[in-house]
Amino acid sequence: MMNKSSETDDTQCSGLMCSMPVDAEIAMMVKEEIEVYEEPLLALDIDISVKQEWVCNQCDKYFPSNSLLISHQRTHTGEKPYQCNQRDMTLSQKSNLIKHQRTHTGEKPYHCNQCDKTFSKKSHLINHQPIHTGEKPYHCSQCDKAFSRKDSLVIHQRTHSGEKPYQCNQCYKTFSLNSVLTRHQNTHSGNKPYQDNQCDTTFSMKSILIKHQVTHTGENPYQCNQCYKAFSDNILLIKHQMNHTGEKPYQCSQCDKTFSRKGSLVRHQRSTHSWIKPYQCTQCDKAFSRKSCNVIHQKTHCGDKLYKCNQCDKNFSLKCNLIRHQQTHTGEKPYHCNRCDKTFSQKSHLINHQQTHTGEKPYHCNKCDKAFLRKGGLVIHQRTHTGDKPYQCNQCDKTFSLRSNLIKHQQIHTGERPYHCNQCDKVFSRKGSLVIHQRIHNGEKPYQCNQCDMTFSQNSTLITHQRTHTVTGEKPYQCYQCDNTFSRKSNLIKHRLTHTGEKQYQCN
Repeated sequence: MMNKSSETDDTQCSGLMCSMPVDAEIAMMVKEEIEVYEEPLLALDIDISVKQEWVCNQCDKYFPSNSLLISHQRTHTGEKPYQCNQRDMTLSQKSNLIKHQRTHTGEKPYHCNQCDKTFSKKSHLINHQPIHTGEKPYHCSQCDKAFSRKDSLVIHQRTHSGEKPYQCNQCYKTFSLNSVLTRHQNTHSGNKPYQDNQCDTTFSMKSILIKHQVTHTGENPYQCNQCYKAFSDNILLIKHQMNHTGEKPYQCSQCDKTFSRKGSLVRHQRSTHSWIKPYQCTQCDKAFSRKSCNVIHQKTHCGDKLYKCNQCDKNFSLKCNLIRHQQTHTGEKPYHCNRCDKTFSQKSHLINHQQTHTGEKPYHCNKCDKAFLRKGGLVIHQRTHTGDKPYQCNQCDKTFSLRSNLIKHQQIHTGERPYHCNQCDKVFSRKGSLVIHQRIHNGEKPYQCNQCDMTFSQNSTLITHQRTHTVTGEKPYQCYQCDNTFSRKSNLIKHRLTHTGEKQYQCN
C-alpha cells in the first residue's frame, strides 16, 4: 500500500491492495460501498475524498480502509470468524455479531429524538427519522413514485427492469431482494434463527416471529382510520383499506381484470390463462394452482377432523368448513348482493351470483364453444370430453364425475335420509329433493318460461317444456338399440322396456 499524492501518476503495486487515482467516479464508488456496509461505516466519520484506496483483487471494488477490504473479502471466501455465544451461529463481521446478539438481549441503543421509539440498529433509526419530516428525496425516473431511502428506490426500479440479481446456489432461483434470498435459503437448510423467548418456538423469518409474538400479547396496533378495525400486521391493514378505496393496482396482461392483491393476480393467471398447478400433493397425483388448496387437500389424506360443531356431532378438518356449517344452524347470511335483495352464507356464492347480473362467462372450453360463469362449471364440463370420473365409491367401485353424485350414491348403501319435511312425515336422502317436495305444500313455482307465461316447480320440467317451443322439436334422448329419440328421459326409460320385455308395474 502506498500513499498517493493529489496528482495522478502511473505508480502501481502488486498484491491485494494498490494505489489508484481518485476522481469523482471512484469517490462515488466508495460512497456506494459505505452505504452497502451500513453500520460499520455509519460508526466511522469517513471522508470519501481521501487519497488512499484499497482494491479487491477479485471484484475490483474500492475501500477507504484496509479493515473494510478484509471484511469485504470474506464475502468471497465465505469465512465467518465471529461466533454467537448463545446459538450455534457464525458471522462474517463483528458488527453483524453485535447486531445479532441484540436479538437475545433485546437491547435497542438508538433513540429517536422526536418520539419514544428505540432501535437495535442505527440504520433502522436513520430510516425511521424521515417519517417525521415526510421528506422523499429519491424519485423514480420512470414513474411518479418517490422514496425516503435510496435503497428503496433501487428496489423499486427493479419492478421496471425485472432485475433479480440475487441467486440461490442450490436451486438457481433468482430474487430481487437479498433478504428474500436469505429467507428462501432457509427452506433448504431448515435454519430457524429467530426464537420466541416466551414459548421457545423458532422461525425462519423475523417477520413471522413478530407476528407470532402478537399471539401472546393479543395486541392489534394497526388501526383502520375509516372503520376502526384493528390488525396485528401492517400488511393486513393495507389490504383491508383497499376494501374502502376500491383500489385494484394489479392488472392482468392477458385480460382486463384488475386485482387489489398481487397474489390474487398470480392465482388468476395460473388458473385462467396458463392452468399452471405448481403445488403437488405428496400422497397422490393431484396438483393445485394455490398452495392453500394443496394444504386443504392434504388433510383429506390424514383424516383428522379437529373442529367439532357444538350444536350437533359433526366434525370438520377445516375451521372454515365448521364456520360455514354453523350457519346452517343460525341461518346467518352475511353477504348481500348490491343489485338485488339476495343474501348468501358464503362469499364465494355471492361472487358466483353477481355474474348472473353481468352475464359474463369468463371460462371457455378449449375443445368446444361453451363458456361458463364459474371455473368449477368448466372443470365439470371438460369431463364430458375426457370421460374422467375421479370420485369412486368405496363400497361398490362405481365412479362418478361429480362429488355430489358420489355422496348421493353412497346414501343407497347406508339408507340414510337426513332431510325431513316439516309439514308431513316424508324424509329424503337429498336436500334438493326436500326443497322440490316442499313446493307441493307451498305451491311455489320459481321457474318461468321466457316464451309463454307457464311456471314450473322444477328446472328440469321447464327445460322439457321449452323444447315444445323449438322449431326442430329437440329430442336429445336417443335409444342405443334403435334410432328412436325422445324429448324426455322418462319416455326413453319407458321405451327401453319394449326391448327388454320387462314390465315395470306389477300387481300385488
